[in-house]
Amino acid sequence: MSDSVSIYPNTPTADSAAKAADEQTLTAARKQKLEFNKLQKRLRRQVGTAIADFEMITEGDKVMVCLSGGKDSYGMLDVLLGLQKTAPIRFEIVAVNMDQKQPGFPEHVLPEYLEALGVEYHVVEKDTYSIVKELVPEGKTTCGLCSRLRRGTLYSFADEIGATKIALGHHRDDIIETLFLNMFYGGKLKAMPPKLLADNGRNVLIRPMAYCKEKDLAAFAEQRGFPIIPCNLCGSQENLQRQVIKEMLNTWEQSHPGRLETIFSAICNVAPSQLADRNLFDFMALTPGAVADKSTNTIQAIEV
Repeated sequence: MSDSVSIYPNTPTADSAAKAADEQTLTAARKQKLEFNKLQKRLRRQVGTAIADFEMITEGDKVMVCLSGGKDSYGMLDVLLGLQKTAPIRFEIVAVNMDQKQPGFPEHVLPEYLEALGVEYHVVEKDTYSIVKELVPEGKTTCGLCSRLRRGTLYSFADEIGATKIALGHHRDDIIETLFLNMFYGGKLKAMPPKLLADNGRNVLIRPMAYCKEKDLAAFAEQRGFPIIPCNLCGSQENLQRQVIKEMLNTWEQSHPGRLETIFSAICNVAPSQLADRNLFDFMALTPGAVADKSTNTIQAIEV
């Protein structure tokens, strides 16, 4: 009697099926790691380029990195710490969070994260929440007063610790959204500059992530597993207006990919003589035979 032969010679065994599943998992993990490395390199390159383009950080600077607990500020700190190790210049980093005493704010999250990271940090306690609630009528926007109180506190603290630069976590999308917020609701053509001298004339603000996209920062935060603190403190009118602008821009980008990049390029390529601000361009001196000096936005008469 001949030996029996299986009528399913190509049927995989349980071991081979498990091996195939393991290989798929390993391949997916490798792909995910590759994509993360590309994302991290892109963010570091964009931040490094912005720092160089606007000379945000120089030799010996003490950079106060403002942390809110959101994805953007976590990403900024992470990227700056990485660049600090390879930068051709020496600079210090100190993380600062402002506890504004909003009800429900998880005070332990940031200290625990920063201690585990081994980063010098400070938590500045200032009950601006009660001040805003007391002074602003119910239903009115709180952002203006809240921002002024927060800025004043952070500026003073920067002076206390000897910080030469104050780093804020605004990204490219924030800058574009602010441009349209000011246009639509404020009647002004302005956004957020990557580098700014504060009104007090002492503090220099920098936005190292001016070239970074929000979607990249969101993906980076998810991959890094940052302990995000949800921002649900006020739901104020400015936030509602910003959300309207954000939805408009997202619709544009979906319909016309690359439009946001073009808008940001326009912010970096301004022609004052093609607008109508008399304080920005000397229209009164514009006469036949005159030549515009683009370096000073003035008009030079031609000698005949």
